[in-house]
Amino acid sequence: MAQDYRTPYSVGAGTAAEIDQGLRSYMLGVYNYMASGVLLTGIIALLVSNMAVTDAGELTSFGQAIYMSPLKWVVLFAPLGLVLLMSFGVNKLSVFALQATFWVYAALMGLSLSSIFMIYTGESIARVFFISAAMFGSLSLYGYTTKRDLGPVGKFLFMGLIGIIIASVVNLFVASSMLSFVVSVIGVLVFAGLTAYDTQRIKEQYYEGHGEETLAKLSLMGALTLYLDFINLFLMMLRLFGSSRE
Repeated sequence: MAQDYRTPYSVGAGTAAEIDQGLRSYMLGVYNYMASGVLLTGIIALLVSNMAVTDAGELTSFGQAIYMSPLKWVVLFAPLGLVLLMSFGVNKLSVFALQATFWVYAALMGLSLSSIFMIYTGESIARVFFISAAMFGSLSLYGYTTKRDLGPVGKFLFMGLIGIIIASVVNLFVASSMLSFVVSVIGVLVFAGLTAYDTQRIKEQYYEGHGEETLAKLSLMGALTLYLDFINLFLMMLRLFGSSRE
């Protein structure tokens, strides 16, 4: 029988305590999935980078295949395809299938992001990563604990996200360093805000009366959302503060 997931304001103290414990377990599952996904992405990115580039800084045959050949488009767009699969197929996919897709997605993201080791120094990547992690943790904690409704802020941030996507596409053709800088600054602000907003939204989903299987799926989708917030925050920060190898 599915557990009663009503809000604590409509139940007795005993049930409210059970729900609070359940919420902590639920959110812990979300963060565990998210952190494991980031870890897998980082490991794959580092391994692929080591396989793709020689000590002299030249591309190996493997590196030429994934960075220079038409295969690079598969590497670039395959993660997007899996995100769409998870988003639109969440109701049809089993929990196991959703888990498998999440891990494959995190691994493919590692393959896609491996090129940052060719652009930025390892020291600056590590530095920006830990700064981004500290920011993410603080903002997610705020989203979890605040009593303020972040819904209106979320709508504003979504418009900002659309603007970032459009500006990024435009910059593919104009290659403006100033536009890239502006997009990165706005991107940091947008994904910082989305981290808090998404955390609150994921928390609130727990109280909507879902069954066990649905909660398991929501946990995975919540992890995917926070994963994307963190990765994009990290990349925007890296563009601003990363040290180039050149």
